[in-house]
Amino acid sequence: MTIDEIKNVVLEIIQDIDDEADLENLNPGEALRDQLDLDSMDFLDIVMELRKRYQIQIPEADYPQLATLDSCVNYLIPRLKAA
Repeated sequence: MTIDEIKNVVLEIIQDIDDEADLENLNPGEALRDQLDLDSMDFLDIVMELRKRYQIQIPEADYPQLATLDSCVNYLIPRLKAA
């Protein structure tokens, strides 16, 4: 998957979880939880959906690496190479 495809997947998952999320003004370097007012359950839903869609393991210790859109992409690139 390309960087843009991974970004789109993450944004699609966020949109599914919060259909009122303002994704157009999203700063990819800022924390998603702060920008979109996501609570811990929303964040966990994002992680679970990534696991489900792509059959990848995301250990809880790695959750901080999913804080921003950019960090999500950087984390997912090697894991979704074959997807």
